[in-house]
Amino acid sequence: MIIDFHTHVFPDKIAASAIETLSGKSHTTPFTDGTLNGLLNSMKSFGVDVSIILPVATKPSQVIKINDNAARINENFFAKGIISFAAIHPDFDDFRAELSRVKNLGFKGIKIHPVYQDTNLDDKKFLRIFDRAVELDLIVVTHAGLDIGFPNVIRCTPKMSRHVVEEIGAFKFVLAHRGGWKCWDEVATELSDVNVYVDTAFSIGLIPAKDDTYSADELKMLDVESFMKLYKIFGSEKILFGSDSPWDFQGTSIDFIKNFPIDDVDKNKILGFNAAKLLNQSSIM
Repeated sequence: MIIDFHTHVFPDKIAASAIETLSGKSHTTPFTDGTLNGLLNSMKSFGVDVSIILPVATKPSQVIKINDNAARINENFFAKGIISFAAIHPDFDDFRAELSRVKNLGFKGIKIHPVYQDTNLDDKKFLRIFDRAVELDLIVVTHAGLDIGFPNVIRCTPKMSRHVVEEIGAFKFVLAHRGGWKCWDEVATELSDVNVYVDTAFSIGLIPAKDDTYSADELKMLDVESFMKLYKIFGSEKILFGSDSPWDFQGTSIDFIKNFPIDDVDKNKILGFNAAKLLNQSSIM
């Protein structure tokens, strides 16, 4: 069982332009065309059983439309292994009602992106959203660390993540990009005793650069040795496999975990069992 806990798609009408814009901004090469069919084809090619789509609302006005579209995806593609989360924005006025609607529509969780939403993770606007998510038993996935498209802008440090848990208490909280993209030393010091999940999205190997913008050192993400250091901190129980498709290759990401020097039981936890348990999807465990 392989569950990719971190993927993105765009509506067919805007996928090409969205991919072009984001690829240009990040100077990276996408691995699919950013469409739902592109993701399904990738899943079929590499034996991915379930992919979680994580939509992002960059403006409050987008929230309802994004969530309506995500609900249609779940209705039409759940049987094909697609589960979309919902989006929320920290400046969305009636967030309590929208999160209730999200829960009633059957969503398992929500995605936030502090950088795109120009709000620090531990700001009170997010904390009130987390409180409501806890009440509704929703998973919260956040972008964590730097964002490749926004150099030197950081809205979700490991210290902020720690502060959130101190304020809210333990909840179903997933920190993307191995706890904090390009902040991995701080992840080790700030989050070693904090009850959170981390995913592996866009954190392994080298940045898939499309040009020579990045230096050889800047291209480096986590290799086996540095990944092992973080594995020893979090163990196999709190790590979720994620590719960040279309921005990283599902096949390469899966191979990294399969070849990681741990036993098969722990590999299987990372590749799917932990996610199935978190999603409370007994049918896919």
